[in-house]
Amino acid sequence: MTIGLATLAGLTAWFLLRETAGIDLSARTGPSSTTHVSAAAVVLVAAGAGFAAWGLLAGLERLSGRWARRIWTIAAAVVLAVSLLGPLGGVDGAAVLGLVCLHLVVGLALIIGLPRPRLAA
Repeated sequence: MTIGLATLAGLTAWFLLRETAGIDLSARTGPSSTTHVSAAAVVLVAAGAGFAAWGLLAGLERLSGRWARRIWTIAAAVVLAVSLLGPLGGVDGAAVLGLVCLHLVVGLALIIGLPRPRLAA
């Protein structure tokens, strides 16, 4: 459920930024080329990140027991911080801020929303 909500939050942020605020959510991908961030891209990347995060949390639960959530939260925060380098390639200041916003919305929704690991009795 958290993955769906994080994806929906990202899609909502995309809509508000692109359609309501009129921000061109595009990033430079080379010296003379740009990539436009579409709604489909937001959904696919958010869901992919969510399932990867969930898988890592499940694996950590098996390997590290009660420390799983703490390790996972630190790893997720590092991944989110590194992911913020990507939006720096935005075509202008508004695009950079908009893309950073998308990363933060999805990343924080996953970090806050993924369930706590089950502890063995």
